[in-house]
This record gives sequence, C-alpha cells and structure tokens, in this order.
Amino acid sequence: MSLYPSLEDMKVDQMAQVQQSISQQYQQQYPQQGPQHPPQQQLQYPQPGQQYPQPGAPVQSVATVGASSLYPTLDDYMGLQLSQAVIQHHMPETGMDVVRHNPAQGGAMTPYVAPITGTSNMGVMRAEVKQGIRQVICCKDQDGKVGIRVQCINKGVFVSLVQSGSPAALSGLRFGDQLLQIDGTTLAGFDKDKVFKILKKANAQRIELAVRDRPFERTITMQKDSQGHVGFIFKDGKIKSIVKDSSAARNGLLIEHAILEVNGQNVVGLKDNATSEILTAAGRSLTLTIMPEFIFDHMMKNMSSSLVKKSMDHSVPDL
Repeated sequence: MSLYPSLEDMKVDQMAQVQQSISQQYQQQYPQQGPQHPPQQQLQYPQPGQQYPQPGAPVQSVATVGASSLYPTLDDYMGLQLSQAVIQHHMPETGMDVVRHNPAQGGAMTPYVAPITGTSNMGVMRAEVKQGIRQVICCKDQDGKVGIRVQCINKGVFVSLVQSGSPAALSGLRFGDQLLQIDGTTLAGFDKDKVFKILKKANAQRIELAVRDRPFERTITMQKDSQGHVGFIFKDGKIKSIVKDSSAARNGLLIEHAILEVNGQNVVGLKDNATSEILTAAGRSLTLTIMPEFIFDHMMKNMSSSLVKKSMDHSVPDL
C-alpha cells in the first residue's frame, strides 16, 4: 500500500513511473542508441502549484490552483474547525520534522530498540499509522459491491461504514477515512449518489482510490503487568482514567480519547465487554490506536451510528 505526503505527490510519482517505463521500453527496443537518446515523447512534470491531470490524460501546464481545490484541508474536517492552536494542543508532535534515512547519503538505517515488544510484533505492524495520502487498490465482490457506505460532509466524502469481509475491508479502508479520488476522479463537492454511480461503473477487478487517513489518530504501545493489565479504564469506548505508575501512564496514554483499534483490529461500534475480551486476548504487548474524543464525537454525529454498531468490520487485518 503506497503512501504519499499529498495527493500531488502521488500524481507526480505515478507520472514518474510512466516516464521510467517508457524509457525502459525505448532502451529495450533501441539498445544500440544508448542511454543518451531519450524517448521521443517525454512527459513534462507540472511545477508546484500547477493542476495535476487525470490518469491517462496528456500532461500540460494549466492555471495555478490552491491545494484546497483538490480536497478540504485539515482545518475543515467534516465542518469541524481545527485551528493550528488546536492541532498543537492535541498533537504537539505534528510540528516536529520527520527525519528519514537517505540511502544516497550513505550510512545504515538504525533499527529501533524493542527488547520487550520485539521488532516483528504483529500488533504494532497492523496498527502502524502513516499520516498522509495513500493509494488503495480495491475490487468488487460477486454481487458487484465494494462494501462501503459514505457520507458527504462539507464537500468531502468520508467512509461511514466498512462491511465485514468485504473487498473494502480486505483492502484496508477504515471508518472515517476520506475518499479523495476514485479512478482519478476528484470527489470534492460530490454527493453520495454521484459517488456510488462512479463505483457502480468502475471496473470490477480494479478500482484505484486516493484516501486520506483519519486526522489526529495515533498509536501507543504498552506492556501488560503480571495480572494482564496495562493501566487504564474505559467506558463507551473512551478512555476515562489512567492508573498511576502503570504502563499506560509511562507511555503517555491520555484520557478524553476514543479507542479506534486494538493491535490494528477495529473496535469502533463494539460494546465495552467485547472490546475488553479483545484486550484480554491480546499478547503481552498491546498497541492502541486512539483519537481525541472531540474529533471522534464529531465523526459519529455525522455518521450513521446504528449502522456502525450493526455492520462494521471488526476482523483482524492482514498485513
């Protein structure tokens, strides 16, 4: 599953892959001419701030447009105004720079040290949160269904239900994800009827979706004590209190947060006793995916909560 910082990054990367493919085909067809002769028809990449074409369309420079024309920005998620001050208050780490290893600069990647959790912990890998735009390849089932329902809020299209065992569930779509494009068609401003018409006409074997993850979600890994506890109390799926000197306290778990996943398994819509069973059955290392309560409550208010509780997918995801 590819991840991109923005939708524009994904488009440029796709064009770069096409460029590379054309170059490789040219070299195979005319090996005697050497690498100094590029293909006759080169793609021209758009510059920052220029509009990005639909897949299959010729790449041309067009009028400059703002990023907000592609999809609602984070300060307008489902109509909820999220100022920079609110973002910094709830997720101060968002202001930090992310340093990535560049193989071209030499040196080796330094693995994280996890003598207790382990570097191959399945719960941590399933629950990994990668903020950004990701590309999801989906298909239809034998009934021609993808297995999602959507809600259109403030010109954005959001996943309100992922049905259990559906192609959408298998491809990694989740409750609250924002759909930005379907097969290259930008969905900003579409109503759900128009979205489903696009899905209905889409190829049954391959549907390309551009998806933005739920905002403010994060993961916290904790270790159970000898009694199998990590040290927090929850009610109605929300963390209400933290036990002093517990693993939850040491690892920075916060109250007024909703639990979205346990070791990557969706628990949204489950009753507390069902979530408790999943927590108990989890191994010694436990990874929670959480979200600030005010964001979660706003999402649920805009979604169909009865459907979420009745038909939501709660299967253990494949890697």
